[in-house]
Amino acid sequence: MHYCLFDIDGTLVYSGGAGQAAMELALEQEFGITAPTDGISTAGRTDRAIMADLFDYHQITDHENSIDRFVDTYLSHLPDTLKQRDGTILPGIEQLLQTLAQRDDIVLGLLTGNYREGARLKLEHFNLFHYFDFGGFGDLHFDREDVAREALVEIQKRVNGGVDLDRVWVIGDTPADVRCGRAIRAQVIAVATGFASMQDLESAAPDRLFENFSDVEPFMRLFD
Repeated sequence: MHYCLFDIDGTLVYSGGAGQAAMELALEQEFGITAPTDGISTAGRTDRAIMADLFDYHQITDHENSIDRFVDTYLSHLPDTLKQRDGTILPGIEQLLQTLAQRDDIVLGLLTGNYREGARLKLEHFNLFHYFDFGGFGDLHFDREDVAREALVEIQKRVNGGVDLDRVWVIGDTPADVRCGRAIRAQVIAVATGFASMQDLESAAPDRLFENFSDVEPFMRLFD
C-alpha cells in the first residue's frame, strides 16, 4: 500500500489569499487591529506558527482565550473570503486525485499547515475534500516536521504500527514540504505550482520534481 500525503496551498489549490484575508478580519473583529502586518512569512508554515507571529507582532497575549477567539473567528470568515477571492484548483489536480482514488493500493491523506477545520473548508470549497479522510494538520504544531510526524502516526494506526516508509509520499510545493518529508524518511515529490521556483525546489533535493501535474502519467508511473 502507498500513502500519498498532500499539502494544500500551492499544491492542490490556490486560494487567492483567502486565508490571509480571513486572519486579518479575525484580528479586526476580535482585537480591533486594522494596522498592516509586515514581514511574517506564511509559505510552508503552520497556521499555529503564523498566529503566534501575528500575536507577537501586534502584542496580543498568546493564551487559550485569545487563541480560541482568533481561530473561531478566522474559521467563521474563511468560507466568505474563499468565495470572494479568485481561487482555483491547480493544473492537473482534479484528474490526478481521480486517478489516484481509483487505485486500491493508494491511500490519500493530507499533510498541511492549515488548521484541520480550515483544511476542510478550503477543500470543500473546491470540491476536493472527499478524497481525503486523514492527515496531519497545523492546529497545535509550530513546525511542519511535527505535522509530518502526526500524519505518519495516523498511517501507523491504520496498519497497526508497521509501514514501509519507501511507500509514504509527501507531495508539496515548498522546501519546507521537502524537509518535513525527510523528517519522517518519506519519499518526497515537489511541484512548482506555489511560490517556490523550480531552482529553489531542486536545491531542496526532493526525490521527484514536477513543474506541475498537467500530465498525470509521470506521477502515476512512480507507483508501477
